[in-house]
Amino acid sequence: MRLRALLETDSLGLRLLSGEEELDRPVRGVMTTDLRDPSRYLSGGELVLTGLAWRRSPEDSEPFVRVLASAGVAGLAAGEAELGTVPEDLVAACARHRMPLFSVDEDVAFATITEHVARQVSGERAGDLAAVVERHRRLMSSGPAGGGPEAVLDLLGSDLDLRAWVLSATGRPVAGAGADRLPAGVRTRLAGEHLAAVRAGHRGPHRAEAEGVVYSLFPVHGEEPDTRETALSALSAWVLVVEADAADWPAERLDLLRGVTQLIAVERDRRDASRTVGRRLAQEVLELVRADAPAAEVAARLRVAAPVLLPGLGTAPHWQVVVARVDWEDGTGGRSADREGAALPENHLARAAGALLEETLADPRTAGGEAGDRVAVALADGDAVAFVPLPAAPEPDGDGGTDGEGGEGGEHDGDGDAGDAALDAATLLDSLRAPLERGLAGGGRLTLGVSAAVHSPDGLRGALEEARHARRVAAARPGRVCAAGHEELASHVLLLPFVPDDVRRAFTARLLDPLREYDRRHRAELIPTLEAFLASDGSWTRCAARLNLHVNTLRYRVGRIEQLTGRDLSRLEDKVDFFLALRMG
Repeated sequence: MRLRALLETDSLGLRLLSGEEELDRPVRGVMTTDLRDPSRYLSGGELVLTGLAWRRSPEDSEPFVRVLASAGVAGLAAGEAELGTVPEDLVAACARHRMPLFSVDEDVAFATITEHVARQVSGERAGDLAAVVERHRRLMSSGPAGGGPEAVLDLLGSDLDLRAWVLSATGRPVAGAGADRLPAGVRTRLAGEHLAAVRAGHRGPHRAEAEGVVYSLFPVHGEEPDTRETALSALSAWVLVVEADAADWPAERLDLLRGVTQLIAVERDRRDASRTVGRRLAQEVLELVRADAPAAEVAARLRVAAPVLLPGLGTAPHWQVVVARVDWEDGTGGRSADREGAALPENHLARAAGALLEETLADPRTAGGEAGDRVAVALADGDAVAFVPLPAAPEPDGDGGTDGEGGEGGEHDGDGDAGDAALDAATLLDSLRAPLERGLAGGGRLTLGVSAAVHSPDGLRGALEEARHARRVAAARPGRVCAAGHEELASHVLLLPFVPDDVRRAFTARLLDPLREYDRRHRAELIPTLEAFLASDGSWTRCAARLNLHVNTLRYRVGRIEQLTGRDLSRLEDKVDFFLALRMG
């Protein structure tokens, strides 16, 4: 396949800016990247697609093009969506290095070009492998009617005798093997292995083993793993899992599987695009709620959103709000940064959090047993905010559905109508923690907050604030993935996240460090004794029984605690201080 053929394909929206004399260069593949230096992932002959996010100043164009030319890239195609037009400094750099440069119309998705190149390059391969790829292409290009990823994986099984599955980054089963599903524990492990490999910068396929079986993991995305931006994008990408060890495969078979991942990526992009309407509606609802708009105006937008998210719903739903945030430290305690040390844009992190919410809340394991995308996600101030509709039965004694009547209609519902389908923080945490703790181990962190269900537009503002406060409570906890629910906001834990870290450290150190040091030197177990004493509400008898100690021994330990700290555990104020120090420590 030649560059000239791509230029002559009207549907690709390519316009030549320089390099007309080089249009007979052969194209062996396609790569989408916004890395400043993608050289380690280039083997020569690629058409490189870029959105120009790597360009921060005109001086960046020359080194970028030099890298592509040195790697033997066939050509460069730059999208117009980011800057509106391809900058002249990039045109000049490509002319100096004899690098063919195309502009891509903003109405043409990179996925369209990727699919076209993958189809043409794969179709040119000889023998049975080319025939298999062509059959895959025909099925995928027909969209849902052609069977989507399931049909592609069926062909892998029938033509190449390969059992394969497609998983989300959180282990949600997307497609594969019919009724022969991977066990949940295996899916979770493989998703974690995939994210860890991407975070480490390893190029796929990745080898993984679970329950004595070897699998090969092929990333389903256009950009190769390298910087933290790519690790973030992997949180919303899919992975092709093949039950085989690809280490000894010939290059032709590896190329075939990579071609299959590109075709599956087209379906991933198609499904992502289908969420556009829900995202727009969610953004409109969020802006109205934040602006404290009249309940009637919010209700009108919700009435539009409900049929989109829950088609066929016969009554107005209850709603829950989930807030998520992804943070990424640079290894020195600073804010998120890329390889060159520049701060990661906040919207990159918010989009990663939003993609995780969309994937997670589309999973029946976490979405109250409801399959499909029943969630709308908006972005604001670095947070991803999901409005989740919960099916609700009509009020038994009412005539107006569940939109709520009167001033109390916006409060948290307690009638149980949405209780079975309602989300809870523990379930979300269980579904995310295992795979994401590995994928975020390079400095990333995910925190989530979940509101109670509300059944009136009047309650959405309170639910939003509730979910945000719950997320701050989760952020105060240790761990890569943390979640908190609305039920935790009725106690002292609501206050702790707002205490500055240095104040919390100083407070806990002043009270607990003398006890920890004494325990370390004498193995006296003063800290466990203090925890048990407070949990027993200061009852000597109950605490002694709890610790299986004589009361006199307990009195001796408490006396030692008071001596080392200068506090009196008979005083309420000192008990409260110790209680909070233990919770914050």
